[in-house]
Amino acid sequence: MTRRRKLRGASALACVAALVVATAAPAHAMTDRWSAWAPIAGSSNDYTTRMEQRSPGFPAAAVASDSRGNVQLAAGTSTYLRATTPPGAKYGSSLGSPYLVLRPRADTPTAPSTTTYSFDHPTPDTGWGFVLGDVDADQVRVRATAADGSAVPAADIDGWFQGTFNHAGGTDQPSWNAGTSTLTGNPAALDTDGASGWFEPDVRLSSLTFVFTRRAGFPVYQTWFVSRARPISGRVDDVSAPGRSCPVEDAVLTLVSPYGEELATTRPAADGSYDLGEFATQDGYVVRLTPPATCAAFGAVEDVVDNRGNDGSTDSRAEFEVREIVPQPISGTVRDADGNPVAGATVAVVRPGGGGSVPTTTGPDGTYLVDENALGTGYQVVLTVPDGYAAGPGGTTRTGIEIAATPVTGQDFVVQALPSVSGQVTGGGNGLGGVRVVLTPLGGGPAVAVVTDGDGRYSAPGLPAGGYTVAVEPPEGYDAVAARPVTVATTDVTGVDFVLPRPGAAAGTVTGPEGPVPGATVTVDGPGAPVPLTTDGEGGFYLGGLPPGSYTATVTPPDGLDVDGPAGVDFTITAAGEVVGGLDFALVAAPAEPTPSPSPSEEPSADPSPEPSTGPGESASAQPQDAAPAGATLPDTGGPRRGLLVLAGLAVAAGAALMAGSGRRLRRAAGPRSRS
Repeated sequence: MTRRRKLRGASALACVAALVVATAAPAHAMTDRWSAWAPIAGSSNDYTTRMEQRSPGFPAAAVASDSRGNVQLAAGTSTYLRATTPPGAKYGSSLGSPYLVLRPRADTPTAPSTTTYSFDHPTPDTGWGFVLGDVDADQVRVRATAADGSAVPAADIDGWFQGTFNHAGGTDQPSWNAGTSTLTGNPAALDTDGASGWFEPDVRLSSLTFVFTRRAGFPVYQTWFVSRARPISGRVDDVSAPGRSCPVEDAVLTLVSPYGEELATTRPAADGSYDLGEFATQDGYVVRLTPPATCAAFGAVEDVVDNRGNDGSTDSRAEFEVREIVPQPISGTVRDADGNPVAGATVAVVRPGGGGSVPTTTGPDGTYLVDENALGTGYQVVLTVPDGYAAGPGGTTRTGIEIAATPVTGQDFVVQALPSVSGQVTGGGNGLGGVRVVLTPLGGGPAVAVVTDGDGRYSAPGLPAGGYTVAVEPPEGYDAVAARPVTVATTDVTGVDFVLPRPGAAAGTVTGPEGPVPGATVTVDGPGAPVPLTTDGEGGFYLGGLPPGSYTATVTPPDGLDVDGPAGVDFTITAAGEVVGGLDFALVAAPAEPTPSPSPSEEPSADPSPEPSTGPGESASAQPQDAAPAGATLPDTGGPRRGLLVLAGLAVAAGAALMAGSGRRLRRAAGPRSRS
């Protein structure tokens, strides 16, 4: 809507009541948090910010919008989602939590704005939601990209839709079109307050996009995000042999996100229990154990957890066992070619004489250890190469190992990370987040798809050697570019960049003495053929898809109106794809056409003189000089001929003389007057 109404009287009392309800609502069994935002940067049609869900472990999102001017981050103190609204009842009131206010690209139904949230990593597939508010004289289409870069089908987005409501307490609510994934305001496109819809995605997303279209007036829409956090905890138990012990409180537990980021560390209590804290609800977290220096893990040193269940569920707990090291151990490290530790790699000690194979995994520092090895010879250590790596120098097996009086150390391995292809996708001078980049092997095989981050950068790691084509699927509002061939050998391929052209647009209005002028013709001339446009019911015009170049917009006034000023306006579109607005024309009433006065030749004569004729004996050469030959047409000079003027003058003089003479004769005949 166009303005925020202040709360007064009964509305203010309603707000107080809502606050009481929110305060009195029972506490949630888990922590729910409405999102935070970075300050808005940029200018009209080129805004950026960051949206940060406040549940740890939820990836932040780079936000890019081509909304027109006056984008805002509202404080959430006067307008918010109360605990009585459906999302507020589930997640708690949003009071005091900011939200984003956006507009169309231009104030015309043909110029929607596109706002994309590009997540640093794919989102959780549960435990979060978003709300689109103030959808009345407008509509919002929801689009999304899955973790693998594919477009989320409309049927899946429909499954996210939780319903509509009015956060301002009114009755107006939008409608949801499942086929087009569009939330549309009331049928009359009336400016109201609080019409909203809410959604809970149930798949991992790499990007989320809202396409906002104006239907009438000068609308805005609001966006809230919320997320849920639940605890991750567990226990470290000492299983040392009788007479031996391991100080479990010296162990270190590290929580790693599903995308390899270290989120938290802690140590157990004396009884072995530990609590890493609350994190965004998702599966794929990894808890890694670093045993005390005098101890070895009995079993795995890492565990994958899922905290989407209820508090304290088995899935959200990681249990470990440690024991005092019993001679003799075999230990070593696994690192990549740059010396970085490789965690989670599987290493097995194969004991001689059919003693079996004892597997373990490398810890966060890339180390491993297998103890309780009996004295003897013929031990082997075998590495299973992790995904995305190839065997490095020295191979994957160590043989001929002897267990004697001292621990066996230094059984190290080096793995070579497979090469990557990386680059950046930009458009309009900025990095484009949430863009799908597809690498297709020339020799056949499955394609590899990745998604750009908030800065438009992408990296496809772990690629086998060979040739590939790299193609970009352009987002809405950008044009496609040709795919690029690359060859992968043994080293990373960098700088495979793409610049997506963004066509520009022109917009303006035509107004007259009585307001907007619908039906006026505006012609936009530039690269390509001129394009005639007709102003809409509000006098506006808009033309998109303009390539870079110089243009002129020219108005053709309707009948009865003239242009007040120049009829043409020059403007320029650059590679940034600007929306050039303000191409406005003012029309005024055209001056009335003067009524033409009749010329003397068209005025009737009180005493017309006949055209003289040629008398007997006169030849044609005796005619007046302006007489035309027979059959000819006289030129229209706009006045009478000179001969006629002379004859008319003589006739008038003769008439005056005759009248004067007649008067004298009459007076003489009458004689002097008699007196009475």
